[in-house]
Amino acid sequence: MIKLSLQYEWQPKPGKGTALDAMLFQVLYAIHETGSIAQAARQVDMSYRYVWGLTGKWEKLLGKPLVALHQGRGATLTEFGRKLLWAQELVQARLTPDLESVRQEIERALSHEGEGASLRLSICASHDLALAQLRDRLAQRTGFKLDVRFQGSLESLAALSKDQCALAGFHIAEGLEQAAAAQFKQLLHPRRHRLIGLATRTQGLMLARGNPKKVASLADLAQPGVRFVNRQQGSGSRIEFDELLSGAGIDANAIEGYLNEEFTHLAVAATIAGGRADAGYGIKAAAAEYELDYIPLLTERYYLACRREALAASPLKEFLALLGSDEFGDILAALPGYGNGITGQVFEIGDALPAARPGVSKSASPSPRRERAQ
Repeated sequence: MIKLSLQYEWQPKPGKGTALDAMLFQVLYAIHETGSIAQAARQVDMSYRYVWGLTGKWEKLLGKPLVALHQGRGATLTEFGRKLLWAQELVQARLTPDLESVRQEIERALSHEGEGASLRLSICASHDLALAQLRDRLAQRTGFKLDVRFQGSLESLAALSKDQCALAGFHIAEGLEQAAAAQFKQLLHPRRHRLIGLATRTQGLMLARGNPKKVASLADLAQPGVRFVNRQQGSGSRIEFDELLSGAGIDANAIEGYLNEEFTHLAVAATIAGGRADAGYGIKAAAAEYELDYIPLLTERYYLACRREALAASPLKEFLALLGSDEFGDILAALPGYGNGITGQVFEIGDALPAARPGVSKSASPSPRRERAQ
């Protein structure tokens, strides 16, 4: 089977062969982390002369300084250097999930019929780090493969209803089931569908490192000067966040940046880490990836919906075996905020998504606790 690697490149001057050296971003990150060119050179396993020459070359081509030297105090990135590094992180967070999906699709299209006849399972799913890691590990070896396309929860369930995928990933928050379940159940049928538990996850507020705006609760998001970055409409996280705002009596229009949307947890985290927002809503593992502060608000269950008869077919049997493996257990254990309480279990729709009960009030939001995501 044909194997591909899709990459993108930065071209400050398009068409003139001036693509940024990928090593530059590694060097900038190392300088940012260590505060020293010498230590950065050791971290990237390059000579001091190489690192100095690389940054100097691109400062000249870009026309702006990237690194500032301080007498007796090492080196730091300039404001432009920080912006360039943030831009690279944001591009990675936005494009990597889609590039992987496109790569797999092209590989299948270019392969000859019968070539690489391993089992494949097509998945449309709300963005999830554990599912992405499992897909990437399987892509590196022969045998069973996952073709994953990340999109919103509602969009994924709609794709399953149109037979455009075998599994549809979505998540629902404990304590907020009533509102979300009503939307999800419009696309699920109790007799036709079943749900496979992937994992539980912690959702909450991602905050800039050190929390300079002193955000301590949802209400603080509406304070003047606090910039928010949201998830896109139709995503499970957006549904949860809107329900939290409603339960707390907070007007979304009062939140600066409520209409600024990103399509993955990592893109939200990268936006905050780059100084373009002060807060966002997402999973703890994404906040930890960018060393952000974090206020956990709730626990959610991540499910993969499928057609009932598909559970007896080989691809789903293989997938369920993977969920029960030590390998997937290790993936979950390494992701902050993830748990295996429902992993690999099969649920009926009514058991996982409760029906609305008259006279039952909405659950109160959990009391927030601030922490640095680890």
